[in-house]
Amino acid sequence: QVQPVESGGGLIQAGGSLNLSCVASGASFNFYAMGWWRQAPGKAREFVAAIRWAGSITYYADSVKGRFTISRDSYDNIIYLQMNSLKPEDTAVYYCAADRFNREYGRTFEDLNKYDLWGQGTQVTVSS
Repeated sequence: QVQPVESGGGLIQAGGSLNLSCVASGASFNFYAMGWWRQAPGKAREFVAAIRWAGSITYYADSVKGRFTISRDSYDNIIYLQMNSLKPEDTAVYYCAADRFNREYGRTFEDLNKYDLWGQGTQVTVSS
C-alpha cells in the first residue's frame, strides 16, 4: 500500500519560507485528492490546503490563503506545500493526507474524515 512520507520541516524565523514535500512510498499518488493538515500542541488537527487531481484544483484555509501554495509534480509522486511569510502561529506538525477514492463525497476538503490515508507528519517551528 502506498504510504505518504512528509519531509522539509524545521525551525525557521518569522517571515521566512519552507517547502514541505510529501512523497509516495510504494506507488504513485493517483488519487482523487491530497491535502495538507496541521496540528499544534493542545489543538485539534486543522485543514491547511488540498489539491484535487482532476484539473489540479486547489483549496486553502483562510489563515494561509495568499501565503501557502499546494502543488504536485507531473509524475503524481510528490505533492508540495510552499509556505511563505511564516508566522509563529503556523507552528505545528504538518501532515500529508490522501482522499484516495472520494468515498466520502458528501464531505468537504476541510473535513478530516474525508481523508483515508495519513503520513506521520513533519514538525514546523516558526520563531518570533
